[in-house]
Amino acid sequence: MPGKNFHLRTTPKETAAVADAAVADLARRLALQLQQDLTHPTADERAQALARLHVLDHLQQAAERLRRAAATDAARAGAGYPQIGRACGMTRQGARRRWPGLFNHTDEAPTEQLTMNAPARPFDVLLVEDDIADAMLIEEALSERGARNLVQATDGVAALEHLRNPDSPRPDLIVLDLNMPRMNGRDLLRILKSDADLQTIPVVVLTTSSAPDDVAGAYTSHANAYVTKPVNLEEFEQAVQSIDAFYLDTATRPPRA
Repeated sequence: MPGKNFHLRTTPKETAAVADAAVADLARRLALQLQQDLTHPTADERAQALARLHVLDHLQQAAERLRRAAATDAARAGAGYPQIGRACGMTRQGARRRWPGLFNHTDEAPTEQLTMNAPARPFDVLLVEDDIADAMLIEEALSERGARNLVQATDGVAALEHLRNPDSPRPDLIVLDLNMPRMNGRDLLRILKSDADLQTIPVVVLTTSSAPDDVAGAYTSHANAYVTKPVNLEEFEQAVQSIDAFYLDTATRPPRA
């Protein structure tokens, strides 16, 4: 079940003791093997210590690669950053900083890149957001409510290209940030709500701004809702899930064109 909590039966101290003993034994055996492979092996204590240090350094690099692979496997199995962070004794912010992009996002910044998850339910969400961290938060929050066919566009131009592509699925919901390069959310919203083919798609503005002019301007341009991004991560997640619950579970959606 996605988001299911995971608890170890051992304490962190007990786990550390077992891990340290196993790694130390492995390092000694690998160091011995490396020394035996030398043309003139030596029993010098300094050489042995340096060989163990060399092995431990490579084990640390290998462990980090394996940690990334394990975090990716956990995300694919339905774990969110809170569970992944808890398994490593860190916050979910720490896990997100350490392993960004576990939910099909990358650190690259092409303005027209679209990322998509295979849908398990007939809900299509277009996320128009250029902030990678916020996009990952939104995708994580949606994934904890169930699979979504999520497409991300990083500005208004890329969003319009996607919406006007006859091969693209028509989204059931558009989640729109206001401040983006090339075409911002304000301009995109005006275009969407003046386009006869697109104006019936629900648009929720999700942005950091709480300025009265931005709120009034969004509703004047016929946004369906305006939500200010909470600073608190849990409140942010709850806000996204509330939007998702109302527009995709509760509200009757307009028929697809």
